[in-house]
Amino acid sequence: MGRPGISAIRNLNGIDDFRITSIQKSMNWDAISFDWNHIRAFLAVVEQGSLSGAARALQQTQPTLSRQISALEDALDLTLFERGPRVMQITEAGTELLAHVRHMADAATQISRVATGQSQTIEGTVRITSSDAMAAYALPRCLISLRSAHPGISVELVPSNEMSDLTRRDADIAIRHVRPEQPDLIAKRIADIEISLFASQSYLDELGPATALAHFADANFIGYQSPERLVPQIAAMGIPVTKKNFGITTSNGSTMYELVRDGAGIAFLPTIVAEGRLGLRRILPDAPAFSMQTWLVTHREIQTSRRIRLTFDHLARELAKDRWASLVARS
Repeated sequence: MGRPGISAIRNLNGIDDFRITSIQKSMNWDAISFDWNHIRAFLAVVEQGSLSGAARALQQTQPTLSRQISALEDALDLTLFERGPRVMQITEAGTELLAHVRHMADAATQISRVATGQSQTIEGTVRITSSDAMAAYALPRCLISLRSAHPGISVELVPSNEMSDLTRRDADIAIRHVRPEQPDLIAKRIADIEISLFASQSYLDELGPATALAHFADANFIGYQSPERLVPQIAAMGIPVTKKNFGITTSNGSTMYELVRDGAGIAFLPTIVAEGRLGLRRILPDAPAFSMQTWLVTHREIQTSRRIRLTFDHLARELAKDRWASLVARS
């Protein structure tokens, strides 16, 4: 029986020989003189802007990356980078190749996604990314129970507050607080997370008695990334704050938890962590609370992988439990 691109020819021994048709014979392998790993090194240096950044991204050493770039330049007989003390400046020749290299990388990623999606084995690694705070406070118990139920699954947890690109296999599963818009991604909304303004008891004692939100106008607030975004939100709650109230700003959620616990000020935090784990206090019993969406996201083509599906479903169940998501609406 023949297959596309392959023909069966009966040999003298009565056995079918499968031979490649002329369509597949057209590839000139002698014309390909470079190593895919060297192409990958080239693209990583372009995207990261330096050998050190590319080495971190590919989990290799700088000398190894440098040798791979040099080998690629030798194979292509081109200078791809102007080497500086701290950065690698791509040359005109390198820029000409870049679009083709990106197409190669996209094709390699597509092959990986399709192969992963076809895999029905449970054993293997699943790469999960989430915010650093969720990785620290919500996921440990989920992953322990996952490993207990499926010891063949190895988890690579990547805490990051940047939006991972699932189409490029930056991760297999992402936990996000906004619904993805890409059509190739599958998203499942799990229980919303309740957040409100919290502080340590010691800091509230330092501020003195307060019976209204306006009494916190002179308090210290801890900003997350851009405090300018929080000023109108907090002011709308009835606390007339300005940017001056935000003496400390951080882009790391776990650091913000610790700052609040040590009495540095007031911050928006998830109720279940602030009250349940850290013993923090809502600034007023009737302080407004808000809901933050939580989405589990994976790529459509790898969601059919058995181990990824098992991990996805396990996370959905565990994160929906009350120990993380507070469903009590406060007015």
